[in-house]
Amino acid sequence: MQFATVNDVILHHQLIGGPAGRPVIVFANSLGTDFRIWRDVVVRLAGDFPIVTYDKRGHGLSDLGQVPYSIDDHVLDLAALLDRLDVKGAVICGLSVGGMIAQGLAAKRPDLVRALVLCDTAHKIGTAEMWNARIESVETRGIESLADAVMERWFTPAFRRPENVAYHGYRNMLTRQSAVGYAATCAALRDADLTRLTERLTVPTLCVVGDQDGSTPPDVVLSMAKLIAGARYEVIKDAGHIPCVEQPEMLTEMIRAFIATLSAGDEPHG
Repeated sequence: MQFATVNDVILHHQLIGGPAGRPVIVFANSLGTDFRIWRDVVVRLAGDFPIVTYDKRGHGLSDLGQVPYSIDDHVLDLAALLDRLDVKGAVICGLSVGGMIAQGLAAKRPDLVRALVLCDTAHKIGTAEMWNARIESVETRGIESLADAVMERWFTPAFRRPENVAYHGYRNMLTRQSAVGYAATCAALRDADLTRLTERLTVPTLCVVGDQDGSTPPDVVLSMAKLIAGARYEVIKDAGHIPCVEQPEMLTEMIRAFIATLSAGDEPHG
């Protein structure tokens, strides 16, 4: 396991080496998960690209830090981690809140970002009322109180069938996260509206969404894609909010095809 002190927290991360001259792919997780959600994508890309995965503050094995958080806290953490790892010009692949972190990083530290893959995310997610209700539920009754409802948004009915042991494992991942870190990131999502920032993005961008996403449905992701000049938009069939779990082969193919479109002449070294 790899750990690094950035800002006021220790972040758990993983750096996998790859060929010189290929862009580093950085994966940023969704709310209530850790970097293991990317495993089935990472194993398909490892050896062809350098890869960074990490647990954002308040999640996985990373420190809690000061709460509540802002999206900027998460953005600055990722920027500091990439500086620590001497990574520049990366392809940032962010899911849900990880996608908002990716958008913020591209705006704040363009030297770190070659391109974006924005999975099941938006420039603004949910309403203040929704997030406040979720925070209250977590603080008073714990993550378990909302786990079933979250699973319905995360995964398709086919994946949620009782005999699917992976479904139970990912439910465990959610409920075993820090309730304090989860609520603090809910506050960051509540307060984040990246509309104007996202409208100014100019890096090559691929926007991807599961066709059965219950958290950021296709129309929400499409509205974000329309804000970004030249952004590509793709829908993954038979997937909910976390296509890297349900449809890793399709997501991996999309990432590979997108990176192949980037100009080989100016791809940075990792």
